[in-house]
Amino acid sequence: MSIRIDPDACTGCGLCASVCPGSLITLEAPGGRACIRRPGDCWGCASCLKECRSGAISYFLGADIGGDGAIMSVRDEGRALEWIFRRRDGTVLRISVRRDESNAY
Repeated sequence: MSIRIDPDACTGCGLCASVCPGSLITLEAPGGRACIRRPGDCWGCASCLKECRSGAISYFLGADIGGDGAIMSVRDEGRALEWIFRRRDGTVLRISVRRDESNAY
């Protein structure tokens, strides 16, 4: 499991770094963009994905966890988060989760 950070999409807000439980994400020059030096150490909690407002972070869903190599990203829709799954075959699955219901269990 691992995240990928697109430095061109990153705004350098630092939200991802502030929520990473392993302190794996740092803001680095140039421009104070988010960076993960050891992606293999990522715990796969997806906290950074949920906080990233610019969609700069994606998560690799390997076959070992049933993801068959899909790439997951999250887009902030205000009152909802849109989870986007890009599969290896090119298909895209989108799931919208309302923020006020996301932890209601």
